[in-house]
Amino acid sequence: MRKQQLERFSYDDPTSVLMQVPGVYMRGEDGVGLRPNIGIRGGNPDRSKKLTLMEDGVLFGPAPYSAPAAYYFPLMARMTQVRVVKGPSAIAYGPQTVGGAIDLLTRQIPLKTSAMVDLALGEYGYGKAHAFVGTTMGQWGFLVEGVRLQNTGFANLPSGADTGSTRNDWMVKASYVVDPNAATKHRFLMKLSYGDETSNETYLGQSDADFRVDPYRRYAASQLDQMKNHRTGVVLTHTMEGPETAYTLKTTLYRFDYTRTWNKLNRLGRASASDVLASPNDPANAGYFAVLRGDIDSSGTGADTLYVGPNKRWFVSQGIQSVLTTEAKTGPIAHAIEAGARLHYDDIHRVHTEQGYLMQSGVLVPAGEAELTTTRNFAQTHALALHVSDAMTYRGLTVTPGLRAEFIASRAEDYLSNVSQNGFTGAFLPGVGAYYALTKELGVLGGAYRGFSPPPPGSSREVRPEYSVNYEAGARYTRGRARAEVVGFFNDYQNLTNICTQSGGCVDANLDRQFDAGTARVYGLETSAGVELPAGPVKVPATTAYTLTYGEFQSDFTSQDPIYGTVRAGDKIPYIPRHQFNLALGIEHRLAGVNTSVNYVAKMREVAGSAPIDETIATDEQVWMDVGGYFQPLKWLKIYANVRNLTGAENIVGRRPYGARVNAPRWVQVGVKATF
Repeated sequence: MRKQQLERFSYDDPTSVLMQVPGVYMRGEDGVGLRPNIGIRGGNPDRSKKLTLMEDGVLFGPAPYSAPAAYYFPLMARMTQVRVVKGPSAIAYGPQTVGGAIDLLTRQIPLKTSAMVDLALGEYGYGKAHAFVGTTMGQWGFLVEGVRLQNTGFANLPSGADTGSTRNDWMVKASYVVDPNAATKHRFLMKLSYGDETSNETYLGQSDADFRVDPYRRYAASQLDQMKNHRTGVVLTHTMEGPETAYTLKTTLYRFDYTRTWNKLNRLGRASASDVLASPNDPANAGYFAVLRGDIDSSGTGADTLYVGPNKRWFVSQGIQSVLTTEAKTGPIAHAIEAGARLHYDDIHRVHTEQGYLMQSGVLVPAGEAELTTTRNFAQTHALALHVSDAMTYRGLTVTPGLRAEFIASRAEDYLSNVSQNGFTGAFLPGVGAYYALTKELGVLGGAYRGFSPPPPGSSREVRPEYSVNYEAGARYTRGRARAEVVGFFNDYQNLTNICTQSGGCVDANLDRQFDAGTARVYGLETSAGVELPAGPVKVPATTAYTLTYGEFQSDFTSQDPIYGTVRAGDKIPYIPRHQFNLALGIEHRLAGVNTSVNYVAKMREVAGSAPIDETIATDEQVWMDVGGYFQPLKWLKIYANVRNLTGAENIVGRRPYGARVNAPRWVQVGVKATF
């Protein structure tokens, strides 16, 4: 997805951007994409932990090996392209290779002096300030870019307090070319980044009955919930290009530090919040439910005490990686060779505490109990990853065999139980892809590769990684500005796994533990098409994407992971919509234009099962429309407006971990952009 496509709607929410890509699924949570839940080809979308996530080719997750849940996601406003990698090509990226990879590409340093200012306002206290300036002067270049997003929130607490968020994201780039005229060119690039967030977000949803009355209500028990985080990053890159681009060697050194404190409701004294919200009319739950809503005061017995905790976590992710690309010929066969290596280290330090509060007249007040430490542990991972591929082309046939190897040494220490454990995992992941051009415009493709997802740190040898054999086959048509593609895929899991998270509803004792689901199969069909029709001074861009997916467990098992529970062979895998569809259509002129996007997502199961979907344990069927328009009176000046969710759809988009969650409401945003 290139810059022009991203700018048509100026989405802040990465899930809205990725809806335009077939085979990519989302599970809603906060409505604005602060911590998106993304899956590819049936992978569990919870915290996007089954994907390899990158910015400019570098892993950006807080701890991609030790704690793959992506509690950080870059702001889309800084991105100029988005790459989604699926199929055999995924073995070039890791550690997660089953679903694929997403690579967000930032703005390059401009060759001449350029600047931009983008300011926007909207409903619910929405504000955006985005600017950059950059230039290249001889051998030197620089770029400074900053984004601030804020809103006061669309959810309503009884007190009327702010439920919104504020995010700041800064990036500085500087480059130096040693000798532009040398046969072998050397370029150095430094990228510095800083980001922070304050969001009054919660894990607490609603009961179904309350949702249908007012989907944007928030219960009083979530009034103290707030996430604070900040992140710093340093990336140093050296690129060497051989004579006449005979080879390119790119070496990158990186380090990211991320800290987060999410003060939020963790639990009730003697009841499960998820059970209470699922059955609020049960006599055993009625009192707890009333306390969550703030309708009655806590009893003071401890049973309905509300435990709130900051859940502090510190992360480090650092490493060095090199990728060599070159071309060669052996007789009539052309070779495009890529080889890469990455030495990576990451760690996570958790200190989870909680304190009791009582509900009194709709306000949470300290219960007077001592603060309780529920989790204090440390996990680290050292990983060496290697990959090589050779795209061999003979006439219209290109065959690309490849191999990835992961060697992962880890350690986990639990300071509360004084237990530590080391772990080691080695994996060899072969793959092959092929493309045959039937004509200049039409070709067929196919491939197979071994998918892999590593176990968490300190896992014993009995804990198996997630392995699968993934297949795809299809056809692709390209002619001028028209393209179409249809691809069938089949993922055959030898051991489907999930790593427990709070966002998935896991208790503290099981956080970051792996739970196995045995054999499983996910298969489906992806179709996409796009065209840009010229009509004199007007152009008509149109794109469509459709995904059909089936996912079934092949084993019987019972799991402590609430995402699984008790499963029988033949049960459907949760969080996989049977149908997903996007249609984008626009009319654009130099002076003005309008674009529309229509989206459909079928119901998703929240728990495994084979019976018809029960609406009380599933998401809603979702249909919504976005519209974006612009007026450009001057070449350098653009006035634009966007309407998110034009029809005002109100859907249950998720139920994890506690109760029904809603999408963002109809949301009007107006802005002005000046480019120099």
